[in-house]
Amino acid sequence: MACTPADQSSPKGADTSSATEVIEADPQRLRAHLFFLADDLMQGRDTGSEGHEIASRYIASQFEQYGLQPGGDSGTYMQRIPFRQSYLDQSSPQLTLISEQGQESLTYPSQFIMSADSVAEQASVSAELVFVGYGIVAPLLGHDDYQDMDVEGKIVVVLHGKPASFPSEEGAHFGSSAQKARHAAANGAVGMISLSTPTAEKVRPYQNLLNYLHMPSVRWLDSEGQPANVYPQLLQSAYLSAEAAAKLFVNAPASLQDIYAQLDQDQAPEGFALNLSASLSSASEHRTITSPNVVAILPGSDPQLRDEYVVYSAHSDHIGLSKSVKKDRINNGAMDNSTGVAVLLETARMFSQQATPPKRSIVFVAVTGEEKGLLGSDYFARNPTVPGDAMVANVNLDMPILTYPFADVIAFGANHSDLADSVADAAGKVGIALSPDPWPEMALFTRSDHYSFVKQGVPSVFLVPGLKSSDPAIEGQKQFTSFLHTHYHKPSDDLNQPFNWQAATTFTEVNFNIGLTLANQEQRPSWHEGDFFGDTFASPE
Repeated sequence: MACTPADQSSPKGADTSSATEVIEADPQRLRAHLFFLADDLMQGRDTGSEGHEIASRYIASQFEQYGLQPGGDSGTYMQRIPFRQSYLDQSSPQLTLISEQGQESLTYPSQFIMSADSVAEQASVSAELVFVGYGIVAPLLGHDDYQDMDVEGKIVVVLHGKPASFPSEEGAHFGSSAQKARHAAANGAVGMISLSTPTAEKVRPYQNLLNYLHMPSVRWLDSEGQPANVYPQLLQSAYLSAEAAAKLFVNAPASLQDIYAQLDQDQAPEGFALNLSASLSSASEHRTITSPNVVAILPGSDPQLRDEYVVYSAHSDHIGLSKSVKKDRINNGAMDNSTGVAVLLETARMFSQQATPPKRSIVFVAVTGEEKGLLGSDYFARNPTVPGDAMVANVNLDMPILTYPFADVIAFGANHSDLADSVADAAGKVGIALSPDPWPEMALFTRSDHYSFVKQGVPSVFLVPGLKSSDPAIEGQKQFTSFLHTHYHKPSDDLNQPFNWQAATTFTEVNFNIGLTLANQEQRPSWHEGDFFGDTFASPE
């Protein structure tokens, strides 16, 4: 399908001077990229692994073949990131409750779990416990669980999640463990214990968390060799099962069941001292690894606008080898995210073949460490190889399900900025509609690499094929949910899936047109007035 502009209005004065230029996506190239990246040779492309390194060098070789400028370190395509892997000594976790009645030690991991400590290999704390509700500070929503609470030198006890009345995307931000840790540290706490709730048990049962006990904690290291996005003031943390959580309230003004009853009414429980102390300790082993983002730049053609950048991103890592599977242990990550990287590469090739580059420059970045917590994109967004304030938009590609002839696309986050107009215009040029987020309650806008750019104030979208099918005999939503239930993060996400190469071609052309629209429109994208994410993260004009 040709990517020729249609006769329709363009957002913000988009340039249409290239209307006669026809650039098509090549399904054979898409297939070749995907089949290489998802091959068993890559061993699941785990962050820091040899397989991911091979995949990264393949991506860099394609960028060089297209004639794109290196956008990494020291004139290369690689932005090398140092990481700290922290492994918890499974025999070390200790959590003891101390009261006037005596001491009680909880059992690991049936009653509590801990993550490896990224700061100290030997970590311990003993202090009084204070319940602070959800542990959320959200001024824009009129919510502050620390108001009138003294937690200096104490361990805060917080409920998992957020109030049901919070908007889903804003709530996902405020209810994240990172934000809770930030506010706990800012208020002087020395530790944090999180409690499971009935809602948490429905979404992600405590028992399921035991499957991740042996996974390392991974953080990127700053220029001083310190792990990023951690709060050293919090000397220990733990997550308790519902059964163990009730033990914290035996001497408290209210029981845990009283708290749960308030949650059922969507009431925000007020904090109080638990009249209890706790001692927590654990041992961790630290290892240092490196893994690259792969970055390439297509310089723009306009003398002024070429100093602004549209950023495409897709994560190149996956989850590596399964420890508990006896037969096929390789998590190939064909759909997650070899498809996204293949589309990124073919989009880069299409741009490189334009006779005249777009007005703005284009950055293509294959990021590492997404499966470890959006680490590679966070590193790039905070340490960009182009001026940070010149990044005008991010289009992120993560796990496009390319098995059916989709008739629409979904751009998570488009409702927060005027990127919605640009995406709708670009998709329309290849006969594809833009549909709204079908799962707003899942807050997917906060759960992929584009969110790293959002947190630096960059309007961003996360693009995937929609749920509508152009073939009445195929249900798009059934295809999507089937992948999630059957193949997601499993060895069966491999090359044996029924890829639809026409769908892959169409999706690539939509993606190309989005970048072309954004790179040629006169004004840079902007957040909607009063949008929470724009107001929270964007720098003042």
